[in-house]
Amino acid sequence: MENFTPVSAAIGGLLIGLSAALLWVAKGRIAGISGILGGFGALRPGDIAWRAIFLVGLMTAPLLYGAAGGALPESASHTGPTLLIVAGLLVGFGTRLGSGCTSGHGVCGLARLSPRSLAATALFMVSAAVTVFVVRYLIGA
Repeated sequence: MENFTPVSAAIGGLLIGLSAALLWVAKGRIAGISGILGGFGALRPGDIAWRAIFLVGLMTAPLLYGAAGGALPESASHTGPTLLIVAGLLVGFGTRLGSGCTSGHGVCGLARLSPRSLAATALFMVSAAVTVFVVRYLIGA
């Protein structure tokens, strides 16, 4: 384990949990990124501001971390933009098919002891492991 950083990982996990809890307490909403982003398609009154603030926070947090002197990791991807776009579209399709993403099911759903989220998260993890195996050892990318 070359880049084992338990302190920063614990702090990051605490911040993710805190933000999910704050959204739940303040708005009664699950902090599932795909649901927050997908919700822009069918907005209700009062929905734009909190969704926009949440998404802007996700995008600016790494910039603020870098500005504060934190070292941002280099991209581990050695693929072209076409494969990344296809992968992103497949992830988006999967989140719609699974009625949520890893943040909604894995963080919030498991914390609420949701059996549906447990099943979804188990499927996410198994499909991720199979994908890594296929790409690394069968395709050889």
